[in-house]
Amino acid sequence: MTSPNSLSRRVFAADAYEAVELAEEDLPALQAFFDGNPEYFLAVTGAPPRPDEAKQELDSRPPPGLPYDKVYVLGFLDSSGQMVGMASVLTDLLAPRVWHISLFIVATALHGTGMAGLLYGRLESWAKEQGASWLRLDVVVGNLKAERFWEKAGYSEVQRLPAQIGSMSHTVRVMVKPLGNSNIDEYLREVPRDRPKQSLA
Repeated sequence: MTSPNSLSRRVFAADAYEAVELAEEDLPALQAFFDGNPEYFLAVTGAPPRPDEAKQELDSRPPPGLPYDKVYVLGFLDSSGQMVGMASVLTDLLAPRVWHISLFIVATALHGTGMAGLLYGRLESWAKEQGASWLRLDVVVGNLKAERFWEKAGYSEVQRLPAQIGSMSHTVRVMVKPLGNSNIDEYLREVPRDRPKQSLA
């Protein structure tokens, strides 16, 4: 999918790979990536990617009443322009300097190669460079590979919530990673909704 237009949408590089901001013209490539790597969807929604999964992801926005600034849908490309991963990131979600990773998928064939750690590490650095003080995400309880990955990346659980994803009912772990000199206590002051529920009594 490399083109002069996609190159102009480069967000950051990660060694030989680059992250580009995806647009409408990239929907076929993103859909092909989802279709070729259905494991996340099968585990979390109970079904393969929908035929319009890419468009749904590109158009997805937080519910009304949840403040945010910008949504990035990124594609990670190798030197040939092949998509090897993707991420959706929301900036200033719930509070200033809180960035939320709503989706992060690396091609199944690259699992166990260190690629996910490489791409995530550069994503984290980019967020910090752009002013993020905390990164936030939700992990489905029982998705052990994802739980281990995010724990290893330095995320801490702040609370658990019920969630309906596709046809499946889950419990999700809300996890946060402070960046720089920030800490979890400061985060919970900024984002009261993520405080453990017993502390709100």
